[in-house]
Amino acid sequence: MTPWARLVSFGIAAVEPGMFGIGPVPAVQQALARAKWSIGDVERIEINEAFAAITLACLRELSLPEDIVNIEGGAIAHGHAIGATGAVLTTRLLHSMRRDGLRRGIVTLCIGGGQGIALALEAL
Repeated sequence: MTPWARLVSFGIAAVEPGMFGIGPVPAVQQALARAKWSIGDVERIEINEAFAAITLACLRELSLPEDIVNIEGGAIAHGHAIGATGAVLTTRLLHSMRRDGLRRGIVTLCIGGGQGIALALEAL
């Protein structure tokens, strides 16, 4: 089996528990800083769409271009694979990057209780 990508960095953050949906924002910022990337370096992003407002809030707070986020639809379109969300989103990100010849992507999740996590991945 040939690897498709490498983990460049990650971010784990916490916010006020009632605002758990924006947990990905500081996690993405941390992952970008560790990777020494800017938002402009990222070509594709998968955001866990537990609720539609979460994706919209992350788009706004991170100043993300809409055309690189959840391009094949989010959890509202595909369903929420509880317990496997991170694996599903990472797989979806890697397949879309490979298909479209993209190099850098981020996958991120909000986590109940106020946490967020993000992975910065680079195609090989």
